[in-house]
Amino acid sequence: MASQQNLEKMQIRQNYRNLWHTDLMNTIQADTPYCCFALWCAPCASYLLRKRALYNDMSRYTCCGGYMPCSGRCGESKCPEFCLCTEVFLCFGNSVASTRFMLQDEFNIQTTQCDNCIIGFMFCLQQLACIFSIVAMIVGSEEISEASQLLSCLADFVYCTVCACMQTQHKVEMDKRDGMFGPQPVMAVPPAQQMSRIDQAVPPSVGYAPQPAAYGQPYGYPPPAPQPPHGYPATGYPATAYPPPGYPPSGYSR
Repeated sequence: MASQQNLEKMQIRQNYRNLWHTDLMNTIQADTPYCCFALWCAPCASYLLRKRALYNDMSRYTCCGGYMPCSGRCGESKCPEFCLCTEVFLCFGNSVASTRFMLQDEFNIQTTQCDNCIIGFMFCLQQLACIFSIVAMIVGSEEISEASQLLSCLADFVYCTVCACMQTQHKVEMDKRDGMFGPQPVMAVPPAQQMSRIDQAVPPSVGYAPQPAAYGQPYGYPPPAPQPPHGYPATGYPATAYPPPGYPPSGYSR
């Protein structure tokens, strides 16, 4: 049941639209001192970041963020600080991943394709080093054994580097959350829009320069055609029959 819920959460994270404040490639430039601290003292950085992600409220702490079978069964409610220390030392990778998932769920953050490629390369390199070590033990070849050792050293170096960059990425994101990047820009309130009303003879010119009057009317409209006065023509028009009687005169030739 728990694994099904975690799978659904992973699918939901794919639809997140926000991005990390800095990607893994630029974390060293974003905060070089903390990246060095996360590299040389990784468990300490993981402990501090998890506590900060929980807003220093350790009553909310659950081992590995609730993503492992042992989560909630390690006595977290009695001594959360000790359990967190045990987690960051014995399950360091899970501690980093759990903090990452918490921040993603809180801020709807997705991981970019570049970050996914870096994390995937780290996992593939570790699996490849493990396979080479098994083959070296089975075959007993010194060449393969030396190659597996070199590959294991490379995998460990990449693992430590990527984890340090990930923890720096988390730290920068929480710095943004806590307003440590300076005052936020003040957004100006847009001016009130004017709307044409029925009781206005001429609608207001919004966003356009007033046009010169022509024909004595606004907007250059020609004046309306004159209308005849009321009651025109007079009732009974024409007053007499037309043509008048006796017209044309006698003797008129057409």
